Amino acid sequence: MVPLDPPTDEELTRRAQAGETGSLGLLLARHQAPMRAVAMSLLGHGPDAEDAVQDAALTALRRIGDVRDPAAVGAWLRAVVRNTSRMRLRATRETPGLDGLDFLHLRAHDAPPPDQLIEQHAMRDWIWDAVEELPQQLRLVLMLRHFSGITSYQEIADACEVPVGTVRSRLSQARAKMAQVLLSTASQAHDDASALTEESRHEAVATLQASERGSLPREISELWPQETKLVGILNRPGERIHPVPVMRQTLEAGVRQRLRHVVASRDISIWEMDVTNPVGAVDPCPSNLAWLMFRREGRVQRLRVVFPGPQRRASLQEGG
Repeated sequence: MVPLDPPTDEELTRRAQAGETGSLGLLLARHQAPMRAVAMSLLGHGPDAEDAVQDAALTALRRIGDVRDPAAVGAWLRAVVRNTSRMRLRATRETPGLDGLDFLHLRAHDAPPPDQLIEQHAMRDWIWDAVEELPQQLRLVLMLRHFSGITSYQEIADACEVPVGTVRSRLSQARAKMAQVLLSTASQAHDDASALTEESRHEAVATLQASERGSLPREISELWPQETKLVGILNRPGERIHPVPVMRQTLEAGVRQRLRHVVASRDISIWEMDVTNPVGAVDPCPSNLAWLMFRREGRVQRLRVVFPGPQRRASLQEGG
């Protein structure tokens, strides 16, 4: 039996552009070595070069449709790595590195054509299945860095209550594992990633509305069992505080929260809020905050409220 010739770069690229995630996985695996060589030529041996390759591979998930000459996809991938590496060299401030994941935040007014939408949804589900494979600590920093508004290393460190160096290390591990999982699961079927986020969004809106009415219905209160505890900056050392009374006290003080953005995996939910303070508040709440919820079987086990931004960190340092 005559063995079949492997598909060419051109064939794999055209299939990937048609939405076949497995073909894109094969392309990335085939060109991983030359992509790494480009990164190392600019950044040297070390974690920065590996991060650049991983960022470039994830960027390719969205931008594969930009390839005009499918037969030359190798050169295109190396150019993506080169640009990613140069951005690292000249970066003057911290910005999320996975710009290829921007399409995960689709809005109704800029929705793409139906065929492109199907392709994007397939890529999104593939990525989120890979995210779910990460250990919780790695998944949390990745979700914050690339899917939330809490993007700087310092803000993530504050939210996770770990040093900045630990954040960098966890992000590097998360990206490496993501690349491995993406390549190994490219041809598999993937769950609808939007379902969890939409379910979490509905829950967030219902929770805020019920709290303002003064009581949580059973379907909401069951998600905040007695063993749920408040952790982090709002908790008092040596005490076990349930979040619901704190919510009630905040409302009684006239503070209102409006949901701005939701990110959700199976056991981590992030609700980002805009905050409105009462007129003349002596000690106003920061204008934005985020709820970080760690769940088991849907129920909240721990809630950490974080306040992104340098102004909040400065005030806490002055007060503490």
